[in-house]
Amino acid sequence: MTQHTLWHEHKISRAQRAALKRQRPCLLWFTGLSGSGKSTIANALDLALHQRGYHTFLLDGDNLRQGLNKDLGFSAPDRVENIRRIGEVSKLFTDAGLIVLCAFISPFTKDRRMVRQLFPEGEFIEVYMDAPLSVCEQRDPKGLYKKARAGAIAEFTGIDSPYEVPERPQIRLDTSKLTVDECVAALIAYLEQHELLAT
Repeated sequence: MTQHTLWHEHKISRAQRAALKRQRPCLLWFTGLSGSGKSTIANALDLALHQRGYHTFLLDGDNLRQGLNKDLGFSAPDRVENIRRIGEVSKLFTDAGLIVLCAFISPFTKDRRMVRQLFPEGEFIEVYMDAPLSVCEQRDPKGLYKKARAGAIAEFTGIDSPYEVPERPQIRLDTSKLTVDECVAALIAYLEQHELLAT
């Protein structure tokens, strides 16, 4: 219920917070199948940016379901709410001037679009981890594909629930061919090219 609340303006703007950090706030949204390398690459980029002196924060799907979203299940409405909350939290972090990295399967175009619409033009960077299902299933780092194939997990993305491939992601990384270092280099090059990092 928001009809009894008013937006409170802050004395310090998001631009001022970002300028203090020598960077432009943005959200890198890593999307792809389970096992496509979202968390691995997001973590590696987080470390690389930190080592260069940038201010970042990484939000990971499994971690948020341990706290902020632990009341949500995996029904269709709960999955939408999961992404909505993550988008709103990401927006708060960018308002603080941070570079935010989010690693979530987020299989549906409409949910990713919902988050994109929270951000100014150019600040939502969709990173599609374009690894084939066969490769992701072979990796199966959490054993989820095996459980899904055995019927222990219903509505598992890529098996019995669809993944809607991004039509025009800002960055596409085929982690079946690229190394972690190559992925990180491509991401940093994008951020520099679009003047999101101080040079």
